[in-house]
Amino acid sequence: MLTAIKNTLRIPVINLGRLFQTSAPIATEKFVHKRIPQDDEGVQGEKIIDLDSVLKSKQSLFPTLESDNLLFDGMPYNQLPICNIRVTHNNTIFTMTDAAGIVKLIRSCGMEGFKNTKKGTNIAAQTTAISIATKAIDRGVKTIRVRVRGLGPGRLAAVKGLQMGGLQIVSVTDNTHVSWNPPRPRKARRL
Repeated sequence: MLTAIKNTLRIPVINLGRLFQTSAPIATEKFVHKRIPQDDEGVQGEKIIDLDSVLKSKQSLFPTLESDNLLFDGMPYNQLPICNIRVTHNNTIFTMTDAAGIVKLIRSCGMEGFKNTKKGTNIAAQTTAISIATKAIDRGVKTIRVRVRGLGPGRLAAVKGLQMGGLQIVSVTDNTHVSWNPPRPRKARRL
């Protein structure tokens, strides 16, 4: 009975040969892992750039003894107002002082309307920076020095916000305290 069913249900078998041909790649030379590099391999760029001339052109990047007397908008560098930025994980506080350190303006993210965890964000720092920049421009300040202290998310956004607010930043100084005798680490967690 089975053979009768097989004979009645003859299914034609189609022979699909290979549709494309592949062959193994032929290597011209054998790769040796322990090959010794040539003398100048990997150092081609050294001969193109003269490092001394590049450093001399960037000489004005680093301050010298004469830097305090350089004029920026008709005012010596050491007489420029300073914007102190205190950055923490929870808040960013801006203090605008004159060269002697007398406080002229204070703004923080909390004063700007940000509450709770939103005070520590980079958007809050940038908004506050734009706000203090407009207040400083209203008082006649155009060019400032910036001192940043602390680590937090609003570090770069604060400086960027001062620029977006219209102030010209002459220098950015990192004034973060580094403890030489930090507190003892927590006891190791027992598992």
